[in-house]
Amino acid sequence: MRRTGSWLWLVLLALVLLAALPLAVSGYILGVLTLAYYFGVFSMAWDLLFGFAGEVNFGPTFLIGLGAYAAGLLNTAGWPIPLCILAGALAAVLGGVLLALPALRLRGPYFGLITLVAVLLLQQAIVIFAGVTGGEIGLTIPDVISVDAGVNYWIALGFMAISGFLLFGLARSPVGLILQASGQDAVEAAALGFNVTKHKLAAFCISALFSGLAGALLVFYLGTASVGTVVDIAVGVQVIIAAVLGGRRTIVGAAIGAIFLIIAAEALRPLGQLSTLVVSAVALLAILFLPDGVVGYLLHRGRTP
Repeated sequence: MRRTGSWLWLVLLALVLLAALPLAVSGYILGVLTLAYYFGVFSMAWDLLFGFAGEVNFGPTFLIGLGAYAAGLLNTAGWPIPLCILAGALAAVLGGVLLALPALRLRGPYFGLITLVAVLLLQQAIVIFAGVTGGEIGLTIPDVISVDAGVNYWIALGFMAISGFLLFGLARSPVGLILQASGQDAVEAAALGFNVTKHKLAAFCISALFSGLAGALLVFYLGTASVGTVVDIAVGVQVIIAAVLGGRRTIVGAAIGAIFLIIAAEALRPLGQLSTLVVSAVALLAILFLPDGVVGYLLHRGRTP
């Protein structure tokens, strides 16, 4: 408990320092970090489903894309931004329920394969209905939350902090313990009287809620929604790597992993295609030698006598 309290104080201190960054750094750096914070929420939401419920969602961008495109399309129809964001979150949850109900009946790798196919179907739907969605070119969003880099930065940071607090609290609650037990041994958890399917469905819905919210907020920051930014499988892989790199079942570690990957990719951009190779190699080495992730390793080391 004391160790957890120390980490919480460190996180709070880091948030205070991050909140003061707009007073000291350029708009370019704020833009990179704003994007990183939204990806942090994507990774934390994914970690709840995989780290605790034990279900590998290979298609996190299905939920992200539903939230992003639902919000963007409604905004082009004249809806105000707040309602668009709420509608995007609702669309992600509804899509998540429709996907999870049949998928959770399957075992082994089939759940992950279904989520991956869902991404491909969403991509094809966006291309087929290009007259409405913008197709491969992308959908231009009429409104943006703000043109001020500092305001966008604070919104993203605040959203990530609140999301992390809620997801961390849920993960440490009795519901989170049941999810963890279900993920480790679903048969034993069911024998103890827990409704494994119901709890995993709830985890999927919560993951979808935060993914959809973050996706909707992201498009109102970028001013556009496209397959390459919110639906591409490569984006989903980045989300997954960030969560595993930061530390499974840590929630906060997933956000740290996402921030690291976005910053590293931007810092190495002058290397061109080599930047992806370098970042991927570092992530691979970290995963191979630190299977619990960076934060997981630090937590476990802190518990050893």
